[in-house]
Amino acid sequence: MQLDSFIPENFLILIVDDISHNLKLVGEMLDEVGYNTTFAISGSQALNRLQNNQIDLILLDLMMPEMDGLQVCKLLKSDPELQEIPIIFLTANHEQDNLVNAFELGAIDYITKPFIKNELLARVKTHLTLKQTTDNLRKALFKLKRLAQLDPLTQILNRRSFFEFAEAEFNRSIRDGTIFSLLMLDLDHFKQINDHYGHQIGDRTLITFTSVVGNYLREFDHFGRYGGEEFVILLPETNLEDAFQLAQGICRLIADLSIPTEKGNLQITVSIGIAIFESQDTRIEDIFDRADQSLYQAKAQGRNTCCVYQSN
Repeated sequence: MQLDSFIPENFLILIVDDISHNLKLVGEMLDEVGYNTTFAISGSQALNRLQNNQIDLILLDLMMPEMDGLQVCKLLKSDPELQEIPIIFLTANHEQDNLVNAFELGAIDYITKPFIKNELLARVKTHLTLKQTTDNLRKALFKLKRLAQLDPLTQILNRRSFFEFAEAEFNRSIRDGTIFSLLMLDLDHFKQINDHYGHQIGDRTLITFTSVVGNYLREFDHFGRYGGEEFVILLPETNLEDAFQLAQGICRLIADLSIPTEKGNLQITVSIGIAIFESQDTRIEDIFDRADQSLYQAKAQGRNTCCVYQSN
């Protein structure tokens, strides 16, 4: 992972102190280096600043009237959206007995008054550098986790991740009595596409197909690659009638699709099997089995159509 350069202008620091002289003094030290700063003269004002700004670090006076620094720190560390902001306390020598409480509440450091410029700047830079590194690691881990969920070609959910979402929806339906529908899709005669146009066009066909279908779905639907040219869609809170209408829409959308190639425009179609969660289901595989049987029926009826599972 490439480390970002440390640029003071990229950071916003909140300085909280009820004495205006201290605000001016610390602000000038930080502004001289290039940091962006904002100020608060009380604990309540500091909380308001945090609601309207993306703060990277807080310099917080320990002793203030009405709401002291310890109370502010406690409130911030109990808020999931604010608890990761590093807090450095500003404290006079005679107030250091309270620092144990400050660290227990989540403070990362303290600076003693009267302020020594080089010390203040060094501590601020140290903790902002740590925050920057931690943020970058968190972003990288999120990206890796997201990549692990996706099919590398189509960038939709891979089979394992789709099953995890389906299992969670299945358990929710059992617990809350909700419903969901499952669609199993298969591109018709896909082997012929690979044989006639080549695998590169075959890959482009899969990418185009998933992009078009993905844009047609709702934000909370789950779309995954089941394997090869087979795909699955989970539709939360969707009954059989609505699922059937959506499947018909996908069939029409794909049949109207035209993919340009060197050998002329490529037309494709899709067959879709549909199944719905039923109260007697004991495992998610029960629904997949019914959707698979429905897909087989759609293909038996000539493809480019959708079928709902009907028990004999």
